[in-house]
Amino acid sequence: MSEASAMEVDDVILHVEGVTKVYPGTVALKEVNFAVRRAAVNVLVGENGAGKSTLMKIIAGAEQPSTGRLLLDGKPIQLTSSAEALRHGIGIVFQELNLFPNLTIAENVFIAHEITRAGIDIDADAQRRKVRELLKRLELDVSPDTLVEDLRIGQQQLVEIAKALAHDARVLILDEPTSALSAAEVEVLFQVIADLKAHGVAIVYISHRLEELIRIGDYITVLRDGRITGNQPMAQVDVPWIVRQMVGRDTKDFSRPIGHERGAEVLTVRDVSLPRKGSGLLVDHVSLSLHAGEIVGIYGLMGAGRSELFECILGCHPHATGDIELDGKPLAGKPIARRVAQGLALIPEDRKADALLPILSIGDNMTISSLTDFARAFHISTQREQRSITQYIRDLAIKVADWRLPVSSLSGGNQQKVIIARALMTTPKVLLMDEPSRGIDVGAKADIFKVMRDLAVKGLGILFVTSDLEEVMALSDRILVMSNGRVTAEFDASEATQDALVAASAVGHRTAAPEHRAAA
Repeated sequence: MSEASAMEVDDVILHVEGVTKVYPGTVALKEVNFAVRRAAVNVLVGENGAGKSTLMKIIAGAEQPSTGRLLLDGKPIQLTSSAEALRHGIGIVFQELNLFPNLTIAENVFIAHEITRAGIDIDADAQRRKVRELLKRLELDVSPDTLVEDLRIGQQQLVEIAKALAHDARVLILDEPTSALSAAEVEVLFQVIADLKAHGVAIVYISHRLEELIRIGDYITVLRDGRITGNQPMAQVDVPWIVRQMVGRDTKDFSRPIGHERGAEVLTVRDVSLPRKGSGLLVDHVSLSLHAGEIVGIYGLMGAGRSELFECILGCHPHATGDIELDGKPLAGKPIARRVAQGLALIPEDRKADALLPILSIGDNMTISSLTDFARAFHISTQREQRSITQYIRDLAIKVADWRLPVSSLSGGNQQKVIIARALMTTPKVLLMDEPSRGIDVGAKADIFKVMRDLAVKGLGILFVTSDLEEVMALSDRILVMSNGRVTAEFDASEATQDALVAASAVGHRTAAPEHRAAA
């Protein structure tokens, strides 16, 4: 063995050797070999359903392989639980947050691993001190005693990372860690990762943001359909190479369609405001319009008030003020269910907390909002329901072995498609989509974008929120920018530039030129 080869072997702290994982009806992993090198960022990438989450669960002890083994420091290990993996120095931050919203940050960080006084009682002060240090390291300016339910999604993601850092993991798995983070929070995370590398920690990093992977990764492994299709030092690859290994070709078409005209105004929002707890406004006198057959993108950073605006439109905040009309009919005072019945549908940002029913099947999650459409007298027509489920699985290209399986068995991207199918089954006139591509790979994203365009051609009005510049410019007919609760600019898609969007998102008052101001 050459000296270089010997050094490369010595650098491997964890080796996944010939691992296969079989579930009823599907093979998730097929003879996978994956080397995790210490003091390096080991990128793992693949489309939704490729097997990334399954592989990570095996490494973290949450799942056991059907065949194959794990080697830690060259010695075989068997991990029967996440707690056992943590004892071996393997920590994981899952894509779907695993926090207790009614507990404080400090309590969440040390849940099941509390600091005690002689093993008798919990040393709450010591936990607060440790968490305060971790939050400072992550540049999260909140008290350790803050309830998790009072944090934004991006802040909750940083709390998950703090949990892993608190246990001094030798191998740290980060599954889509930036999916809910602002640009500033991402920079802080990258600084933390650099510090961990300097202390010899091996990072396993999963993300669908390919440019982000190129920037931060040291080695890359690509999964497709449960098999490894590529494994290279990051310095030797580029984005087209990654996409080829993931989907079998260079790219997918994200360009805007042309040729269809927008219809009449279908949604009108006038002077909508939502008070903030204490003082100020989460949504500050926002006005906008949406036409049938039009896709309008709202670009802005975390905390800009985008999600809260959607909640106001749907009727989640009775104390919100302003006027909202759907197809010319006022929605004031109408409950959420009535607004949905009249033609509103929402794809929420946090699918786990706000949309999915994990104990129900894939099919039940799709049809639960439209069961009356399948009713015959006092019974549900199972044949009609099953035909509709099968149609949407086909139309949205949902990767599923059997729609009777629990929805929790699907990858994040396919879960997102199930939520979109549920919304479409209510035959909406206006579709509100909050970060529709969060946690979704390049292939699934293209599928969803195609669905959005097809729906617009058929006359559906789509209003969507994103913090992805490329996405908002590729999909939108018009683009609104929000900052600090206000619409700070409006652009026709043909006039928008990335510089102009970023500039408008960084202000707290209207600085756009008159021709780019939002409609009053």
